[in-house]
Amino acid sequence: MSKVSLYALALSAALATVAAHAAAPEQDYAREWPLQLSREDAGAYRVVLDQAVYLGAHDRALRDVEVFNAQGQPVAAAVLSPAQPLAQAPRTLELPWFPLPAQEGSGGGSDIHLIAERDADGSIRRVEAGIGTRASAGGPGRWLVDASGVREPVRALLLEWEDPAQPLQAGYRVEGSDDLRSWRTLNGSTTLLDLERGGERLRQGRIALDGQARYLRLLPLRAGPGPVLTAVSAELAPPPAQVQWEWLELQGERRSVGGREGFEFRLPGRFPVERADVHLPGNSAVQWTLHSREEDDASWTWRAGPWVAYQVGGDAAGARSEPRALAAPVRDRQWRLVPNTLVGDDVPVLRLGYRPEVVVFLAQGEPPYALAAGSARAQRAEAPIRPLLEAVRAQRGPDWEPAPAYLADEARELAGDRALEPAVEHDWKSWLLWALLVGGAALVALLGMSLLRSPRQPS
Repeated sequence: MSKVSLYALALSAALATVAAHAAAPEQDYAREWPLQLSREDAGAYRVVLDQAVYLGAHDRALRDVEVFNAQGQPVAAAVLSPAQPLAQAPRTLELPWFPLPAQEGSGGGSDIHLIAERDADGSIRRVEAGIGTRASAGGPGRWLVDASGVREPVRALLLEWEDPAQPLQAGYRVEGSDDLRSWRTLNGSTTLLDLERGGERLRQGRIALDGQARYLRLLPLRAGPGPVLTAVSAELAPPPAQVQWEWLELQGERRSVGGREGFEFRLPGRFPVERADVHLPGNSAVQWTLHSREEDDASWTWRAGPWVAYQVGGDAAGARSEPRALAAPVRDRQWRLVPNTLVGDDVPVLRLGYRPEVVVFLAQGEPPYALAAGSARAQRAEAPIRPLLEAVRAQRGPDWEPAPAYLADEARELAGDRALEPAVEHDWKSWLLWALLVGGAALVALLGMSLLRSPRQPS
């Protein structure tokens, strides 16, 4: 399937998902932020959410954060984690490789016996290959790749070869071994391509791996001309994205529950809290336990601790404890800190850390686009954005990413606080039934009064 058809298929799926979903932003959402696109023809965009959007959101899962086009129609969109849409170029590491003699007949290589001279660390210095049938110098190339020196998972092999005299299309499989004796398949079938027409060249030398091994061998699937290999590199995972934490400082109130002292705080928005820290004035060392809940009548849920938060010395040269990590992001409104000892008259400051999430959307309909947030009536339709991104990256390369789009500094007021009031659902069938019953009773009463007022006829 071509790049265009695969992208069109994913785009059609996203369009079908939101086709039946219609929300009026002026009536159903509190406010919106106009979006500025970095490019006009990107097709897919990503928007980093800021504090104003989190403060305006109402739904716990951010399903009331939606993107609309100029006609007020929702477009395919999804809220993703900070790292999901940010593609980074992979790292590569050149690997030693050794040619293996070709085998006449079958393109398989299950009967190759390898004798390797290895260093103390396991890396190969010399390879001798014994083959059950007669070896020949012609035919597709076979290679043994030494990945024993790589200390990270290898995602793929990147092959380089000499420019062929004729168009090249060769099928290969990759097997892996940790001891050069037992082999397992890591890629059952892949195609190496090197085509040229009209001054344009298409070369495909990347082989994805399904698993890890110290040694890899590349075997042709069938007889035929193969590439003249010049270099092999390992494609490693990209480095971890730099984490940018945002922090909220909450002032709390002292409360006593069940005879135990604690401090309660209120989170003003739907922030995805992943870290917690406690500040007290001066030098301090207190063991804390952190809980959260959504409503006043809900029970408290444990989130972190007990852990010791301390501060020794001033802010410049002093020592502070590290923030505490939560097991998963939490968007609860109410938070509670419980100390294991009394802390005097001081009220701690609860610092909650989060990483801003990203909204990825497709450019459907006419621009300009706007991001709306805050609704108790409408919810964003789920669109297959994640598989769409994976499909496009598979075609355009792992360094592809949606183009940036930026929130306006000021939001436009839409329905305001009215959008945060749940819609009242009326049971029209019951109302109609009661109306018919009351109307029928009134009609019977009118008929009875009419009969009583009419003059009697003589017998």
